[in-house]
Amino acid sequence: MNFSNLVSSKYFHLYSFTLKWLCIAAIAGGLAGSASALFLISLDGVTNFREENFWLYYLLPVIGLIIGLIYHYLGTTVEKGNNQIIDEIIQPQKVISWHMAPLVLLGTLLTHLGGGSAGREGTAVQMGAALADQLNKLFPFRAADRKILLICGISAGFASVFGTPLAGTVFALEVYIIGKMRYEALVPSLFAAVVADLVCDMWGAEHLQYSILSTSTISFKNLLLCILAGIIFAMAGWLFNKLIPFLKAYFNRIPYPPLRPFAGGIIILILLLSLNDFRLAGLGLPTIVESFTAVQPSHLFFLKILLTAITLSSGFKGGEVTPLFFIGATLGSALSLFLPLPTDLLAAMGFVAVFAAAANTPLACVFMGIELFGGEHALFIAIVCMTAYLFSGHSGIYTSQLIGTPKHLLWTAQKGKHLKDL
Repeated sequence: MNFSNLVSSKYFHLYSFTLKWLCIAAIAGGLAGSASALFLISLDGVTNFREENFWLYYLLPVIGLIIGLIYHYLGTTVEKGNNQIIDEIIQPQKVISWHMAPLVLLGTLLTHLGGGSAGREGTAVQMGAALADQLNKLFPFRAADRKILLICGISAGFASVFGTPLAGTVFALEVYIIGKMRYEALVPSLFAAVVADLVCDMWGAEHLQYSILSTSTISFKNLLLCILAGIIFAMAGWLFNKLIPFLKAYFNRIPYPPLRPFAGGIIILILLLSLNDFRLAGLGLPTIVESFTAVQPSHLFFLKILLTAITLSSGFKGGEVTPLFFIGATLGSALSLFLPLPTDLLAAMGFVAVFAAAANTPLACVFMGIELFGGEHALFIAIVCMTAYLFSGHSGIYTSQLIGTPKHLLWTAQKGKHLKDL
């Protein structure tokens, strides 16, 4: 075979690979984008309905019981959520049940109806991955291709629910293994993320817009301030990571699983009524936005950590990421009283850095910061995200994550282990 034939053969495989995954990603992205649009529109309706009917907060324990019963009798095969998806990417075994998508959608909407403190990312990712994985029933994939398919589902779900296709692309490549990325899945992941974001927009789902009005430049002083802020944000992420399994161990002592979210609902309701601060309920988006323009109380981030940890550890459904945005934005806003950086910049830095620390996805968080806040703040975002990632250690909200490359030589012995095994 001459040189021209070799070149033609090589590029033929590249063309076929690109066309194949463009088609698959279009289907996966279309499904995930449509599911996210339905979710976002429904979530807005549920949130508005709760805010107009205060009495719904008193139903939170009953709602918890309903969610517990649904998952106990119908959802035992999908109750691991995001960790189940990560496990399937690392070691594929069987197709994820399609039940994951409707169950997590219903469970999350019910959680927010009663004022539970949870997010959106987990729901969108689970719907995206579960729907994408159903393609195996039509076109059986090899194990290697199925991993890429699941990555496409993750990127599509994440991108469409936040309106950040670049962050969604990288998040899906980073999230299952710490310190490494699957570059063969880069193009399919990007295709799925872009398609999902476009489809979600076509359905009329809206995403919040953020802006940083202040201007700052990197100097040696600001570099040190960013590192200090990153360490503080890392501690917040680390606390969040540790508190959820700690509380879950106590809730798991309740022998009948449906009673766990019932008990959690009682605790959350008592805390909300005692604190008389219902900004802590649900997503808390108005408070996140307010953090960019007004300095927030220094205790607010900790209360959100506590309420979210109780919500998720007791068995309510939803994601962790939007609460992490709340935690980071309010903490960053409060830090502006002590650190000589603009309030909106610190809120933005905390927004993404606490997420980077808790999820071990620093590159995705850098891209998210650029997509949401603009490229002119990229250096600040990058420094604080990388610092938070390093100082959070080997802890994370996704306990099935595999340590591919340890964050530091101090933890070399932990290479190849899952976070849940440490």
